[in-house]
Amino acid sequence: MIKLAMPIYVELLTAVVAVGLIDLLWVSGLGADAVAAVTVATTAEYLAYGLFLAVPTGVTVLVGRRDGREPLSPVIRTGWWLWAACSLAITVPGVLLREPLAALFTDDAGLTASYFLISLGGLPVYFAQTVVDGVLKGMGDTRRPMRHALICNALVIVLDPLLIYGLGLGVQGAALATVLARAATLAVSLRTLARRTPREAAPAPRAGRALLGRRQAVLDSLAGDVLRTGLPMSGDFLARALVGMVLVDIVAGFGTAELAGYGIGQKVMLAGVMVFYAFRQAAMIRTSRTEPTGSPLRLGLLAGAAVAVVLNAVAVPVTGLFADDPSAAVSFLRWMTLYLIPFGALIAVGGVLQASGRGSRLLAATLAGFAVQLPLAYLLSAWLGITGVWLSMAAGAALSLAGALVPRGSGPWSARGRAPRPTRTAAGPRSGR
Repeated sequence: MIKLAMPIYVELLTAVVAVGLIDLLWVSGLGADAVAAVTVATTAEYLAYGLFLAVPTGVTVLVGRRDGREPLSPVIRTGWWLWAACSLAITVPGVLLREPLAALFTDDAGLTASYFLISLGGLPVYFAQTVVDGVLKGMGDTRRPMRHALICNALVIVLDPLLIYGLGLGVQGAALATVLARAATLAVSLRTLARRTPREAAPAPRAGRALLGRRQAVLDSLAGDVLRTGLPMSGDFLARALVGMVLVDIVAGFGTAELAGYGIGQKVMLAGVMVFYAFRQAAMIRTSRTEPTGSPLRLGLLAGAAVAVVLNAVAVPVTGLFADDPSAAVSFLRWMTLYLIPFGALIAVGGVLQASGRGSRLLAATLAGFAVQLPLAYLLSAWLGITGVWLSMAAGAALSLAGALVPRGSGPWSARGRAPRPTRTAAGPRSGR
């Protein structure tokens, strides 16, 4: 599990750096308005990805279930059909409504809208990359997606200064650099996917029409399977994003210093939290492939404790890099110890739930935790101040974990053996790797 998760962790960490910090670093020389435009655009892209997340998640699980047992090409074709439909449904409204969308977040809507024109228009490229990486992960390959993320990062580092300052494109140059880097990376990854995907024999000419009809029926069925499998993950992702926005509003009521400390602490904590999401993907991949996962619950609890220890150790020196007075950020990270342990376990266990067709239980547990967390945040903050908000986060995570584990039954939380592999059908030729 750890060996499988490490490349995923590097990929996740690298992707965040490429999308956010590199662009922000280079546009910072253009002024506060440029920084605000990139920040808003990154947030919008984050939410757009949450809408699309169901597709690569579902593709990963279904490819894992079929790999070595049934043909992969129907799932891959279904993933591309869903990519086309979702890209159209998300990108076109986003581009057409870019000006009113920008006006919701910034005073200089024109600058943000110009960034949106390119960044939102380039979302299909970003989405396509996630589909390719989703297929590769379903095959049990997490190293190539990591390499793709590193290639994209390197290209952004080179293209940002060239387009922003060398060609004088300003903020639009940052957006264009990211899209071009992703397009070049996608070209590389598509070649990789073509080499990794086994070829299937062409149908006999006279059987072609009937076979096409059957294939369309299979694609329609698989589209439903992909979405049913992946939608709980999208729901979980978007719910966390919306609750995060509510928490920002609550914390803002305690003053600028507390809000800044919360923002800095969140950025520092993000590097640790990605460990949990790497384990979730690893658990999802191995469960879909009916390979042993050990105990995701214990692994998540230990990962949560380890991340908490590291963050407490580095809290003062690291937050001091971002603020002259890091006390608010340090206090946040100290209290997050209570949150990180149950949260790490919840995320790790969620990978098993997702791959075993019980993603709806994970989403229900997440929503139940938030239904308790938000009222508690208001009530406890009135009594304990900002500390009440941090305690509400811990309570919500603990409740979500309990909900994900009940009823526990004979589930996979402590299973160490290999799950029984599905029987290969006569109609499903074994696909090679």
